[in-house]
Amino acid sequence: MTAHDRQTTTQQWQMQFRSVRKCVPLIRGLVTKTLANWGYGQDDIDRVTLVCGELSTNAVEHGGRRGHLFEVTLTADGPHCLVEVSDAGRTPPRPVEADEDDEGGRGLLLVAALSKETGYHDRDPIGKTVWARLALNAPEVPSPCTN
Repeated sequence: MTAHDRQTTTQQWQMQFRSVRKCVPLIRGLVTKTLANWGYGQDDIDRVTLVCGELSTNAVEHGGRRGHLFEVTLTADGPHCLVEVSDAGRTPPRPVEADEDDEGGRGLLLVAALSKETGYHDRDPIGKTVWARLALNAPEVPSPCTN
């Protein structure tokens, strides 16, 4: 495999979760482990994990419908990672103006600040997908001579 092949290899991770708050720490742990296995550095892992956590929290808080799971997908192609969180809600995400003392309400602003671009689209047969694309450093590929 050449260096060019390694840089353009696309990797994907996807999993569905119950729409409950206790799944968010689980998602953060799984995302951290997945990105580490793919060779990304800690700074990139931390940013993607934070974005996944914020979008997953929004899916639980605002997009959950009884009897429906939500789904988290990571697609990495070397220098970019697409985070997609799909839920059963149809209401578009919108940032809110959080007061200084508010404990919540800054998640989408944080996601936008950490991402190159963000958006959402409807999902068939039900719900929506909220996504964020992040720029990452190319993953480290272990040398076959050092394993």
